[in-house]
Amino acid sequence: MIPLAPFSLGLTGDIDKIANAHNLAMVALTSRIQHEALNNDAFLEKRGLRRLDIDHRNVRLRWVMDFCAQSLRNIVIGLGGPRDGAMMESGCDITVSSEIMAILATATSLADLRAMLGRIVVAYDRQGNPVTTADLEVDGAMAAWLVDAFNPNLMQSISGAPVFVHAGPFANISIGQSSIVADRLALKLSNYHVTESGFGADIGFEKFWNIKCRMSGLRPHCAVIVATVRALKMHGGGPKVVPGRKLDAAYTEENLPLLKKGLDNLVAHIATVRRAGINPVVCVNAFAADTKNELELVRRFAEEAGARAAISHHWRYGGEGAQDLADAVIDACEDKTNFEFLYGDDLPVKERIEKIATEVYGAGGVSYTADAETKIKAVENDETMRSWPTCIVKTHLSLSHDPDKKGRPTGLGTTDPRRADLRGREDDRPRRGRYQTHAGDRFGPRVPAH
Repeated sequence: MIPLAPFSLGLTGDIDKIANAHNLAMVALTSRIQHEALNNDAFLEKRGLRRLDIDHRNVRLRWVMDFCAQSLRNIVIGLGGPRDGAMMESGCDITVSSEIMAILATATSLADLRAMLGRIVVAYDRQGNPVTTADLEVDGAMAAWLVDAFNPNLMQSISGAPVFVHAGPFANISIGQSSIVADRLALKLSNYHVTESGFGADIGFEKFWNIKCRMSGLRPHCAVIVATVRALKMHGGGPKVVPGRKLDAAYTEENLPLLKKGLDNLVAHIATVRRAGINPVVCVNAFAADTKNELELVRRFAEEAGARAAISHHWRYGGEGAQDLADAVIDACEDKTNFEFLYGDDLPVKERIEKIATEVYGAGGVSYTADAETKIKAVENDETMRSWPTCIVKTHLSLSHDPDKKGRPTGLGTTDPRRADLRGREDDRPRRGRYQTHAGDRFGPRVPAH
């Protein structure tokens, strides 16, 4: 896409604005904690403030920044004494993990954006009640930061096709979708609109299907699943790929048995799209080392699984190489669809989680830690929260919870929540400040504000 510089330096400014809006809430939160610790109620009332009684040990917001600064991931703030704020654990997350980024992607109007911002839970009071940005009276100022960012960014491909770049919440810890506003605008301007949904049909598409479509009211005519011979060989048990090192011969030479083993992964993604009642189209993204036999094997398996398939050479020839893919998409859009959500708004949280885990991830069952049980109960008891869509944190490297389980693992799960293979790896778990409900999160209740 061009112009490349503004795209690379913050998606034409959106990331910077989101960071400012987010950190403004963090400043308001820490400032209020400090005021309440140092001053009595009369002092607060004189300044038009009511005591929120925030528990500084139960803060759910962290700072955000768009740098890879490992030393700031987990920090302690307020070390200078009372005048420098309350001493408490904190840290920095990357900006695109901010709840505000997910809100930017799912808001349908400025008024909707403003309302969503006001519902962000930043902490809990000493009685366990949520404290929001609206309680801090900072949600309006946050919205002001985002007025320009709410407009989709118009860019173009190198061949001149118009492209909207808007929002960037990635799918393994968030919703992984381009914005609803960009989709609605594009549909006013073109006959066909392609919108990206990140990290495969197990995460990105599942959230597109059950969260974004629910919130936008839009229904897709087809879904394109992109596959490569190399990736499918990896899912067949191919050697580990290490960035910067030469690819193993298994990926650069014809190896039909290895490829065939990995095709179960593609079939699983096709089944997920078909479960939504949407027409799947498999784009086989052809690279120079792929052989004709390998490409045809992928095509045949995709068609036998109930999808249209096209061998696409856009990697080499750009738009001209994707003509067969474009024709397949147009044909799929002419077919009838039978779209339906995986779960209804009234389905209990546990049943939603189990449907996603068993019907999309291939799990054999789900078990819950004591903390997860407590959080789920809190959600179920809240009339507003219990109808919200469910957003699950999961590795993007496998259909399962374990990044090392390739192909199409099935029957996963255990009745013992202490098992390490259920919890997943430490670096796959979200830290405080992330907005999703997470069944194994040890930091207390966090729920999406949208």
